[in-house]
Amino acid sequence: MAQIKLLQARLDDAEQLTGIMKVTFNEEALRWLGTVDSPIVDYNIQPPGYDSVYSTSYMIEELTYYKIMLEDQLVGGVILTMTGKRFGRIDRIFIHPAYQGQGLGSEVIRLVEKAYPSVTTWDLETSPRQKGNLHFYEKMGFERTFETEDEVGYIKRNSNGMAASEHTFESVHLEDATFYQANLANSAFNNSTLAGTHFSNINLRESKFQNINFRETLFADLNLSGSRVKHVDMSGVEFRDTSIEGAPVSFERCELMGTNFTRCKMGDVEINACDISGMKIDGVSVEELLEVYRMVKK
Repeated sequence: MAQIKLLQARLDDAEQLTGIMKVTFNEEALRWLGTVDSPIVDYNIQPPGYDSVYSTSYMIEELTYYKIMLEDQLVGGVILTMTGKRFGRIDRIFIHPAYQGQGLGSEVIRLVEKAYPSVTTWDLETSPRQKGNLHFYEKMGFERTFETEDEVGYIKRNSNGMAASEHTFESVHLEDATFYQANLANSAFNNSTLAGTHFSNINLRESKFQNINFRETLFADLNLSGSRVKHVDMSGVEFRDTSIEGAPVSFERCELMGTNFTRCKMGDVEINACDISGMKIDGVSVEELLEVYRMVKK
């Protein structure tokens, strides 16, 4: 087999990686769903943002993203989320259809494990529709942890002869626990249930929240200055009594259809190159206002 290697992806790889990912996952959709535009929503076959160069750029910046090189040819990518030193997650692995069936996927898994020898637990999810994936991961030593109509979870444990750290807690049950004046700096939480958890008077500076279910969560009395919100579904979210003083907020490539702004201070707000179909201010169509404005300007 030709030599393959993993190289850290860079932002200038985003467009090429997106193109390969789009071809790969569209091919999977054709094979397992019958069409690229199937009414069946399967985020393992067509992951959110898989055809967006902006989503790829985000993952290159914020996750552990490697490009798969076959000799000098870029043929795919593998995206990881690392939690501490012992836990890793394979978020996505994709290889261009023209290079599949050559054992590249197996070698990529081996290279990932070799690159992180301290990781003793790897996990991932895939679609039950992708029968080839199920066979592949099980051949690579992954074991099923759960299975639903839409998803199959896998885990692989590698002892690597390493003892667990005294500060590593796995499969522990701490329901209703209380931590007061606890120092958890640089701690990592993965594959854990924190439903109903209450955080109060906590320093979360420079923390990262990724792949989190925040449904019906309350965010109040927070300092989010300088924070970044990327690739977030905010359907039904409300902002009330919120201050944006000191520095302007930027919305770029956001879908804000049906959003309501009521009794808000919007002085010096600029809207550029946006789809404003149906947008109204105090019940008046913005499109009609602009049309009248352009007529007067003529």
